[in-house]
Amino acid sequence: MEVIINKVNTDLDGFDIYSLFKNEKNSAILDSAKYGDGLGRYSFIGINSFLNVKSYGKKCWINGQFQEKDVFQCLKDILKNYKIINETDLPFISGGIGYFSYDLGREIEVIPNTALEDIVIPHCYYNFYDNIIIFDNQLKETYITALGILKDKYESIAEIEEKIKHGKKVEYDKEKHERKIDIYKKAFNSNFTKEEYIKSVEKVREYIRTGDVYITNLTQRFWCNTEKKPYEVYKKLRYINPAPFAAFINCDDFTIISSSPERFLSIRNDIVETRPIKGTRPRGDNVYEDENNKKELLNSEKDKSELLMIVDLERNDLSKVCIPNSVRATELFKLEEYSTVFHLVSTIVGEIKEEHNCIDCIKACFPGGSITGAPKIRSMEIIEELEGIRRNVYTGAIGYIGFDESVDLNIVIRTILMKERKAYFGVGGGITWESNSISEYEETLDKAKALMEALS
Repeated sequence: MEVIINKVNTDLDGFDIYSLFKNEKNSAILDSAKYGDGLGRYSFIGINSFLNVKSYGKKCWINGQFQEKDVFQCLKDILKNYKIINETDLPFISGGIGYFSYDLGREIEVIPNTALEDIVIPHCYYNFYDNIIIFDNQLKETYITALGILKDKYESIAEIEEKIKHGKKVEYDKEKHERKIDIYKKAFNSNFTKEEYIKSVEKVREYIRTGDVYITNLTQRFWCNTEKKPYEVYKKLRYINPAPFAAFINCDDFTIISSSPERFLSIRNDIVETRPIKGTRPRGDNVYEDENNKKELLNSEKDKSELLMIVDLERNDLSKVCIPNSVRATELFKLEEYSTVFHLVSTIVGEIKEEHNCIDCIKACFPGGSITGAPKIRSMEIIEELEGIRRNVYTGAIGYIGFDESVDLNIVIRTILMKERKAYFGVGGGITWESNSISEYEETLDKAKALMEALS
């Protein structure tokens, strides 16, 4: 396949451009709303989908046609059929945008089936696009690519250019967002009361005491009724909580709104990178409090221990598909700042073996260890037992898969699922033996703050 790439002169940024296409069926943006530290350089917009992949359980459909193979094999076949060579510096020029839900992990590992599935959406959902619009946040440059499957390549690029030429900058409500979480928490329901969550934290600690696990991620899910339009919710969220791995994805009858700070996997030229997050402190009300909270996080042996356990798990997962001795941690305890919290982050890299491809790598590492725990399978069993409802897309992965086998996927945290006038989002944290159950509960509220505000 040959991809045509055209540079466009415009003052619009990636989200400004996406706003021109937001009402088109199956449109999506991978939106690097927070750019810096080498993260979030590019935003990608997918329009004019020609191939839709959905899976549920072991069943998979392509453009509505049932396939006699699982979704991982379907994706491998698609990459083989539409293979391209990308000789540019742009990381993604043609391919698909979509998600893998946490519950797809049931097709990889054997997990008990006891939690209630109260929201039904596909376990995997990907659209492969005739056109990708690329925005470089560093150089402020815009590109349009075309495959020419639905329409002549040059004709489709000309139509998109014309639309961009008449576009306008998105205007934001500049009001200060200083309301406290307690004001609007009352509007949200949860699958846990405070007392139940604390009791579940203590149950995890008991599993740790008896040697079942070292660390397990425990989540509570909030939800509310809403009449808000998904686009307006996302617009507000990206303003108050910009993130390097954000996304807005229009699906059949639901929408995914993500402001994730965490990368699951990045793959290019057979080099894979993962960036697990473990360790959180809230932003303070002033510079003095911010500095104290940063120092507390950087000096926390509990949080460092938690992150090291996940680094070890991720190294093990990558080693399944990577060349021996190529897997290494390049960063261990990097502090990153966001609008409502501070995080500790590590980076692990490896080189994929010649006999494996990008889909093998995704499958070997999915779901991400930072949102399951260690050991992974036992942690997933405990999650199933204690949370009581399926996680759905939360703690899965959103991102692109390129026809050149380039990949960038986030971890689905700080993410809202909107369906049938309801909005759902999960917030959680890693529980270790040193965890304080009340502090763990409060940490979930710190993480929920921006999402609640966007929906209020």
